[in-house]
Amino acid sequence: MFSPLIENLIQALRCLPGVGPKSAQRMAMHLLERDREAAAQLAERLTLAIEKVGHCSKCRTMTEAETCALCDNPNRDASVLCVVETPADVLAIEQAGNFHGRYFVLLGHLSPIDGVGPGDLGIDLLMSRLDSEPVEELIIATNPTVEGEATAQFIAERARGKGVKVSRIAHGVPIGGELEYIDGGTLAHAFSSRQVI
Repeated sequence: MFSPLIENLIQALRCLPGVGPKSAQRMAMHLLERDREAAAQLAERLTLAIEKVGHCSKCRTMTEAETCALCDNPNRDASVLCVVETPADVLAIEQAGNFHGRYFVLLGHLSPIDGVGPGDLGIDLLMSRLDSEPVEELIIATNPTVEGEATAQFIAERARGKGVKVSRIAHGVPIGGELEYIDGGTLAHAFSSRQVI
């Protein structure tokens, strides 16, 4: 229906999360019909980001510098290290605004079926940080999936062996959530993780 270049653009836009065929088509048409200047700017910035952005040598989040601004910030608490799966998780925690420690990004989770093991997640690098830095508490903030839980357990066992206190972020009923709409697995986890008030 479309020319090859337009069809290729639509297919390329579908690589974005949550973008299906219709959304990709609308985006492509908007950029080509109504805002070619923005399309050129998007292409330029995307190309520059692909060329310049890599991973922080300490925490492995995305940055264009050798070490990211969070690792370079002397006001961050070096005694608390939070382990997350992705750089997007770092952003989410930072936007919440109540964590002031440092991070380590796994860039995934353990998944033997997909061939992802400890070496692929940089767990040896994480353990080296526990040896070389004054980390007193390791907060594991992996996703509450089967793979995320397995990853958390694997890291916790290794970190405890180094004498580091290990904690796991809480999971359960969201603030403002109504119990009748919460799935059974989430409710079961919330009951098993209950706290004294």
